Amino acid sequence: MAQDLDLISKALGPLPVINRFLKRLRLDHFFGKFVPHADQRLKLAPAVGLGILLRNVLVAREPLYGLRDWAGRFDEQLLGLPPGGVHILNDDRVGRCLDQLFLADRAALLTEIVVHAVRAFDVDLSELHNDSTTVTFTGQYLDAQGGSVNGRPTHRITFGYNKDHRPDLKQLLWVLTTSADGAVPVWCSIDHGNTTDDQTHVQTWETLRRVVGTVDFLYVADSKLCTKENMEHISRPHGRFLTVLPKTRREDTLFRDWLQSHEAAWVELLRKKNSRREGGPDDVYRGFESPLRSVEGYRILWIWSSQKHEKDRAIRQDRIQQATQQLEQLRVRINSPKSRLKTQQKIEDAASAILTETQTDRWIATTVKVVEEHHYNQAAAGRPSENTKYVRRTQKRFELHWQSKAEALQYDDRTDGIFPLILNDEKLSLRDALLAYKRQPALEKRHEQLKTVFEVMPVNLKSPSRIEALFFIYFLALLVESLVEREIRRSMKTEKIPSLPLYHEGRACKAPTANRIFEVFQDVRRHRLIGANATVHKSFYDELTELQRSLLRLLGLSPAAYFSPGDEGESVGG
Repeated sequence: MAQDLDLISKALGPLPVINRFLKRLRLDHFFGKFVPHADQRLKLAPAVGLGILLRNVLVAREPLYGLRDWAGRFDEQLLGLPPGGVHILNDDRVGRCLDQLFLADRAALLTEIVVHAVRAFDVDLSELHNDSTTVTFTGQYLDAQGGSVNGRPTHRITFGYNKDHRPDLKQLLWVLTTSADGAVPVWCSIDHGNTTDDQTHVQTWETLRRVVGTVDFLYVADSKLCTKENMEHISRPHGRFLTVLPKTRREDTLFRDWLQSHEAAWVELLRKKNSRREGGPDDVYRGFESPLRSVEGYRILWIWSSQKHEKDRAIRQDRIQQATQQLEQLRVRINSPKSRLKTQQKIEDAASAILTETQTDRWIATTVKVVEEHHYNQAAAGRPSENTKYVRRTQKRFELHWQSKAEALQYDDRTDGIFPLILNDEKLSLRDALLAYKRQPALEKRHEQLKTVFEVMPVNLKSPSRIEALFFIYFLALLVESLVEREIRRSMKTEKIPSLPLYHEGRACKAPTANRIFEVFQDVRRHRLIGANATVHKSFYDELTELQRSLLRLLGLSPAAYFSPGDEGESVGG
């Protein structure tokens, strides 16, 4: 008599790929070392729970209460769970894992993970990039006032300068540092929501100094680094920095004034094909080192960008056009019989508001002229005659006029496309300084991943301690994704593969992202025929596509290894 068999299918998805990188990072070891299973009554070990949460952030971004349903789709061994162990997952247990992570020495844990990652993946730390963003919260968060939880301080979730343009919502400040080599995250921290960027650099640089083990790395950041205290703190022990000189500095104004009557000896530093339209003019960068140094004695390098030159002109023209249209509309309103603008002061204020809103008061001047119109009416009723007396009535009418400020337009036209860099490295060339600055946007992409791919907002947790622990998981997710991207792009370069058909309809992708790679594997499954007493009679797998095989090869993972979460001796199909 034939035995009844049940077909059990479980997803593998991208988890075998992710697990390969987690294993190389030794995350289980570090979690076990710094986040011990202190309470043996806990059914879910913190290292296991945190590992599952990390995988979920990388793959699905489900809330804590949805982890069990999500995990139930996958082979338990891929999640570090015993067979049938999914039932122990719930939001309370995973939340307690976050509590344990908060109480751990997260700075030491992060340091050991990063140092090991740098060694294991041979990440170059000679150039580091720093930037910050805000994570916005919906709600009051009255308990997040910077108090302590079990003796450990928390940060204030409060109002500040919101980079998501939501000043009505509270926030925390997220500070991230990445390597120039693959934009690999090497450090992160969070701070109070009302902390300004310029206050974070000293502590960040000191931490990086300890992680790297030397001060001889180039620290690149935005203009908030350019304060006397920040730059001096890095320069004193012979550290190196590169940043943008703010427009508020006197040195910026002096050079722009000098350009009005002098020609700078620009040197071409970089030329490449137009990145915006095919067949368009090349993108060109030129440089000029100012003979005058900053007031602190640092080098100032001026960069001219053809792309920025076009953009500056287009922005100015668009603003002027917008202001002109609004001034025309205001002129019509003034002449309307129902106009409420009855005084010269009200009209001047309305015109000034338009220039302020469109940011064109530098280039447009407005005037309001008062025109007197005389009207003659009969002094008395009746048929007019030669003896009729007339009374003159004078009525004031307002005319709005505007004109361009020629000197300001000419001034700005001569300075379109330029921006200044300030640095203390005496050996760095103009070209190398420009290239270092141009690698800063790769860090900004990590912030974009945090907010769009990982969907860090809205934050569904209310406990400040769990929120801070969850941000640690987000950092690890960024680290894993960056290493996946770095490895596959380096393999493509080694094998001289210009692109992969990762986009819809097989369109070419020159720089694969981890998220797109993970999506390629999302439907791969393992199937088992199960008999009585849970006996496995046969295992087989979905067949891999050529693209999936190529990705595995570029990532250093064989199909056999992909299909083997621990099943020794089973037949591997595909």
